[in-house]
Amino acid sequence: MISLQHVSKTFNVGKKKVEALKDVSLTIQKGEIVGVIGYSGAGKSTLIRCVNLLERPTSGKVLINDVDITSINKKELQKVRQKIGMIFQGYNLLKTATVYENIAIPLRLEGVPKEEIITRVEKYLNIVGLSEKHHVYPGQLSGGQKQRVAIARALAHEPEILLSDEATSALDPNTTESILDLLLQVNKELGITIFLITHELDVIQRICDRVAVMQNGEIVEEGKVLDIFSNPKHLRTKQFVYGEAGIKVPNHFVDKLPKSGKIVSLTFIGESSKDPFLALLAKQFDVLPSILAGGIDQLKDQSVGKLIVHIDGEASEVEKSINFLNEKNILVEEVNQ
Repeated sequence: MISLQHVSKTFNVGKKKVEALKDVSLTIQKGEIVGVIGYSGAGKSTLIRCVNLLERPTSGKVLINDVDITSINKKELQKVRQKIGMIFQGYNLLKTATVYENIAIPLRLEGVPKEEIITRVEKYLNIVGLSEKHHVYPGQLSGGQKQRVAIARALAHEPEILLSDEATSALDPNTTESILDLLLQVNKELGITIFLITHELDVIQRICDRVAVMQNGEIVEEGKVLDIFSNPKHLRTKQFVYGEAGIKVPNHFVDKLPKSGKIVSLTFIGESSKDPFLALLAKQFDVLPSILAGGIDQLKDQSVGKLIVHIDGEASEVEKSINFLNEKNILVEEVNQ
């Protein structure tokens, strides 16, 4: 569906050259929801704008349905773009046009017949839950409602791909949740492939199938959300997963623990999070496990539990208990506080 192959982008800023993207490769399959996460300046926005050539790569290829759109003419590119919808953080609605006109005007410019425009506007306003807002102006809408109008406008072109550029970052948590539910609905019911960028870990957890982590214009880690979230490898990924999950134990608390034993991070996936493994440790081995911090995070189709545990006891018994946890497919990592 989407294939970015060795994409680089360099901007000339005064006399300096800024490398926004450095040899980035990423493939998104039909029907997937794939997210790119990174801090400000990581290159996320430049990357997503390369998908529909709002930013043309300095080098590399962008393939949409196996067609390299960096090598086609403007007329052919316009046809490709008609199948790529895009929603933005700032909504980009016309303030002096009604909700209906905000959706209809781009369709008129595209040459869609009048009756078809009416049908599509009604259909997609209904899908986003704003069927009663036809004649309302953007200034009369909440932020969440404005974003729903923007989504309806993108869907009215009946795209195969939907690009989301930080679409929820300006919204409150409850509104964000409703927009994410809407994107899941669009993906499931309409079969639209969604490619999004965000700096919010919750967005990735909530709806994405796969995630790529960006830093300084490069993808430093990429894979299934469950794999990345349960066992991050790169330091930047760990900063997102562990830093935002808030499971670090304060040093003053650690100082009060017994010097024997080990502090370990335990990661439980799915049904394993429901089993009483810590109780079994105390029963089967001469150890005393104490929970220091943790919680359970719900991903799109799975849950991941994380605990920081101090396992107190003789070294041999602690090692036996850790081996027991590993045998139960619980990821165990020693924590250096």
